Amino acid sequence: MFAVSFWSYDMGQRMVKAYGQNGMTEEEKAAPYTLSMGEICVAGAFSAIPTTAIMAPSERIKCLLQVQANEVEKGGKARYSGMFDCAKTLLKEGGLASLYKGTGATLLRDIPGTVAYFGTYELTKRELMKIQGIDPNNGQLSLSAVLFAGGFAGMACWGIGIPADVLKSRLQTAPEGKYSGIYDVYKALIKEEGYAGLFKGMRPALIRAFPANAACFLGVEVAKKVLGFMD
Repeated sequence: MFAVSFWSYDMGQRMVKAYGQNGMTEEEKAAPYTLSMGEICVAGAFSAIPTTAIMAPSERIKCLLQVQANEVEKGGKARYSGMFDCAKTLLKEGGLASLYKGTGATLLRDIPGTVAYFGTYELTKRELMKIQGIDPNNGQLSLSAVLFAGGFAGMACWGIGIPADVLKSRLQTAPEGKYSGIYDVYKALIKEEGYAGLFKGMRPALIRAFPANAACFLGVEVAKKVLGFMD
């Protein structure tokens, strides 16, 4: 999914750049174009749409299998034999609508999450370049700086996305008809657990996010440098 997310982000960057260069002369277009933070955030928001379109069904299946695993540990009976059986059952019982249940909630998590993700990464990179006296158009950040920016971006993404992720997971795993929508899930959760319930799993998510995304962004930067001739 990271591949789709970064591809979508690149497409978003190209789109906002084309819009920003609208009306420029060919000579002006040939000059280096630096995206503003607003344009980076728009490109980040766009990246969530193709990613969610592909990811939403797998998210639904993953959540159902995780709940099933907990029930089996308590002595319950497994309803699905695996991912494909789960997908087949969902399609049989509710069609594509069932498979894509929670897509709106996934977008509610991923659009602000990816804005924070890519926005934080680019902003952190720029600030580190200023501190180190590096030209943002030609210079390269050190390995440790890329790792820090990537890890910090991952923490920003999940710091913002956790409440929506909690709501999404509850909506996707609930029996049919239990909730009328994401707002109904929100009201029920606040009534039963208070606002703290929105932040369940925050600590492990942030701990995992730093190293995972530090490594991810490092891989992306290395790949861009090695495969730059293909652009």
